[in-house]
Amino acid sequence: MKKLSLFIACITLFSCSQQPQKTAQVEIEKQLNENNEQVTVVVNVSYSLDKAVIESFITEEHSPFFFNLDDAGIVRFEWFINESENTATLIEVFENANAFQELGGKVLGSPINIRFNEIFKIKSLTVLGEVSNEFREKLKPMGAAFNVYVGGIN
Repeated sequence: MKKLSLFIACITLFSCSQQPQKTAQVEIEKQLNENNEQVTVVVNVSYSLDKAVIESFITEEHSPFFFNLDDAGIVRFEWFINESENTATLIEVFENANAFQELGGKVLGSPINIRFNEIFKIKSLTVLGEVSNEFREKLKPMGAAFNVYVGGIN
């Protein structure tokens, strides 16, 4: 019995000491104070409908709409919800101002945008990055704030 226990302990020790194969990691060189030209949009909203309705709109209508757009310029499109306060945050990241303005031009006034405005009340909308004065004017009625890049690590 002692030999069997010793054998099992050795097998366990040997199998635990094997390093798992690491997947290839892409190293991205950090850059200091180099604007990557991305535009990030942070939309804070409130809602009064049931959470299930909100989640259904996000997962079954809003996100699929953007996922299925023929547009490679969108890098990130994610919703975060605070159920206890009936608020949510949408974060959109675009490759550059042109991608943001092109996609925004397609969406503003569209049925999905009208439905969004029926469901949510925009508390704040912040655009981080450079956008044209023309597009700023289009977003002005939504109370958009515009912040330009100064520096950081990216």
